[in-house]
Amino acid sequence: MDADRLIAWDEELRRAHTRLRAALEATRAALDEGDDRPDAASDLALFCIGFCSALDGHHLSEDRALFPALRAEHPELGDVIDKLMQDHSMLAHLLGALRTAVEDGERAETIEWHLGGVAAIMESHFRFEEREILAPLRALHLDRAVPDVLGPL
Repeated sequence: MDADRLIAWDEELRRAHTRLRAALEATRAALDEGDDRPDAASDLALFCIGFCSALDGHHLSEDRALFPALRAEHPELGDVIDKLMQDHSMLAHLLGALRTAVEDGERAETIEWHLGGVAAIMESHFRFEEREILAPLRALHLDRAVPDVLGPL
């Protein structure tokens, strides 16, 4: 089992990113359907809250569990981890603005603008993270449940 866990953290991170990308697309689809159905606003709010919560939860879990373990085993990654945590803070701010726009019933164009900003930073962050830490994750010794480390996705 230990060998499986040593290999799995990089794969688990990729799976988490794939699920978050899909959640973003589902939120965008709910926004696109906004003009066609009377219950579209509540669907959009549901998708948005779900997506925002999932992304926030993923980043909080990384900050609390994954990054400290990674930093302990790979202190040379300190600057990379600091950059990733800075991205998390920026994304939390953008997600808060997105939530507010949805809750306030802003126009679809405004919500799409917020989603576009989140999507751009999220994708840049995911690519940087995958490029910089996937290899060290392959050998990470961390005996924790996946949701504790990568969020309840």
